[in-house]
Amino acid sequence: MTDLTTSAIERVLRNNYLGHLAYLWQGKPYLIPITYYFDPADNTIISYTSDGHKINAMRNNNSVTVQVEEIQSMFNWESAMVHGTFEELEGNIAKQKLHLFTEGVKSIIRRKERREVEFINEFSSKLYERGNPIVYQVKILEISGKRRET
Repeated sequence: MTDLTTSAIERVLRNNYLGHLAYLWQGKPYLIPITYYFDPADNTIISYTSDGHKINAMRNNNSVTVQVEEIQSMFNWESAMVHGTFEELEGNIAKQKLHLFTEGVKSIIRRKERREVEFINEFSSKLYERGNPIVYQVKILEISGKRRET
């Protein structure tokens, strides 16, 4: 196993839109899958959620980790890990970031999966019976990555 360079880590983040978010709630770690977009201009991970356990946990403790992997096989993979701080977004900034998220993920899907998607519900499973989405970003403080090739 070898360490990834910073540019290789950023490539893994840029070329994917599915990852795992780790956060703490009442002293226990939680790890859940998320849809995300890496914004290299702001050095952030953008995502959204609905009101509930995850958002309450991150509001309470804003230290989070995002992990993204590209797995070809158990002997050929790359993994990027981001440590950062959760920041809830509101108003026009939230709208702008959600638009950037949507367009960015659609672009990745077009490039990698060679399919067209028009609406956010085609690549994200969130339902909003309980109101508007809560847009947030993870401000990246530290990154690391590993590669295994045989």
